[in-house]
Amino acid sequence: MQQIPHYIDGRRVAEAERFGPVFNPATGEQEKEVALASASRIDEAVAAAQAALPGWRSASLAKRAAVFYRVRQLLTERKSELAAILTSEHGKVLSDAEGEISRGLENIEFATGLSHMLKGERSEQVSSGVDVHSIRQPVGVVACITPFNFPAMVPLWMIGSAIACGNTVLLKPSEKDPSSSVFIAELFTEAGLPDGVLNVVHGDREAVEGILDHPGVKAVSFVGSTPIAKTIYARAAANGKRVQALGGAKNHMVVLPDADLDMAADAAISAAYGSAGERCMAISVMVAVGDIADDLVEAVRSRMESLRIGPGTDPASEMGPLITAEHRDRVASYVTNAPAEGATVVVDGTQQQFDSGGFFIGVSLVDHVKPGMKVYDDEIFGPVLSVVRVDTYADAVRLVNENQYGNGVAIFTRDGGAARQFEVEAEAGMVGVNVPIPVPVGTYSFGGWKDSLFGDTHMYGPDSIRFYTRGKVVTTRWPDPSTSKIDLGFPQVD
Repeated sequence: MQQIPHYIDGRRVAEAERFGPVFNPATGEQEKEVALASASRIDEAVAAAQAALPGWRSASLAKRAAVFYRVRQLLTERKSELAAILTSEHGKVLSDAEGEISRGLENIEFATGLSHMLKGERSEQVSSGVDVHSIRQPVGVVACITPFNFPAMVPLWMIGSAIACGNTVLLKPSEKDPSSSVFIAELFTEAGLPDGVLNVVHGDREAVEGILDHPGVKAVSFVGSTPIAKTIYARAAANGKRVQALGGAKNHMVVLPDADLDMAADAAISAAYGSAGERCMAISVMVAVGDIADDLVEAVRSRMESLRIGPGTDPASEMGPLITAEHRDRVASYVTNAPAEGATVVVDGTQQQFDSGGFFIGVSLVDHVKPGMKVYDDEIFGPVLSVVRVDTYADAVRLVNENQYGNGVAIFTRDGGAARQFEVEAEAGMVGVNVPIPVPVGTYSFGGWKDSLFGDTHMYGPDSIRFYTRGKVVTTRWPDPSTSKIDLGFPQVD
C-alpha cells in the first residue's frame, strides 16, 4: 500500500499514529493511505514555518520572483504528470485535470509580479518637515485548508500569493486526494524555495482543529462547504486569526426568451456536468424565463444522451466518477426523492449502469423545481441540473437574490440592456454574461457573497495581497533643532 507522507521543512515525513484510506474513484479500490497529522505533527510543521519566516521575509523581491518563474516552468513541464495524479485520486478526466492546473498557473504568474503588488505609497511634506509612507508586510505563518474538488488549483491559488507576500505556509489539503499537494511542494523546493517556507500536513478534523487553535498560525484560508466554513471562520476569528472562508454555492443560470437556444443548452450541459458537478462554480439551477422553458429543457435533454461517462484515464470519457461511494449515494438521493417533492425527473442518471466498480453516476435533469424543495435548497455537488420556471426577468432576479448563496450567477441573452441591468442587480460575487462559469482570470479576485463567503476579502488576485499582508503607515520627521519644542497638544498638520 503506497503511503502519502507529510512534507515538513523540506523533507517527507511518513510516520503517523493514524492513516486514512485514499481510493481510486474509477475502480472503487483503495490504492493508497495517507498519514493523518496529530497535534504534535501540527506543532512540528508550525515550528518549521516559524523558523523559516525571518529568512524568507528578508529575501529580496527579486529572489522571490525568481522562485515563481521557476515554479511556473516546472509545473508547465510536468503538467501531464500532475494531471495523472489528480485523475487517479479525484477521478476527473485528464483534460479537466490539465485545465485545472492551467488555471492554477495563472496565480503563479500573478505572483511573479510581486514587486509591483507590494509597492507602497509616499507623500512628501504632509506637514512642515514631515513625510508619510505606507508599506505592506507579511502576516506570518499562514494556514491554507483546501477542498477535494480542486486538489491542485486551489492550493496554487492560496500558496502563490501567501508565499509571494513573504509569509510561510502550512498547507492542509483534503485527505481524499492529497498527493498533488506533496508534488507541488516538492516542485517549489526544486525551484529554490527554502526549506520550511511551504509545509504540507494531511489530516482530518483533528488536524484542522489543531491549526485553528495554534497560536503560531496568524491567518487561515479555507474553501469548503458552508457549514464548515462558518465553523472555521468563527473558531479561527475567536483565536485572533485573520480568516477568509469560502463556502458553498447554488449557482443559477438565467436564460431569457431571446437567448441563443443552442448556445444556452451547450453551456448548461458543460457547466452542470463538467467534473461530475463537483465544482463550487458548477451551474446547478437553470432558470427558464417565459416561453423558452419547454424548448430549453428539450435541448438540454437531447444533448445528455451523448455524454460519455467513464474512467478519467480514458480519452473518450467526458465525465468521471464522484469522489466517494457515500457522496454518490447522497447525490442520487436528491434525484430519487424529487418526485415526492413535486418535481419532474426528465432524465434519471441514478438508473444508468456501469461495468466498473467505481463511484459512477449518470447525469440527471429535474424540471419544475421550486424553492423549498431539497433538490433546490441544498448544495448537491453532483451532476444534477434543476430547472426552475419563472414568468419574467424580475422573477428570475428575485429568485437569485433570495437564495442563501451568492457565489456565481450567469445570464444568457442577446439584450445588452438586460445583461447590464442583471450585472447591477444580481447579488453574487461573480457574474457571467453568456458565460456559464464566470471564474475570473488570475489578475482579478475570486469570491462570492452571502453564505458563500465568510470574511472581508476574496481569493487570489489583488484581494489576496491585502489578505496575506498587513498595512503599516510610517510618519517621518528628521531632527531640526530650530523647530524642536515641547507641545502637549494633539498633533496638528501645519
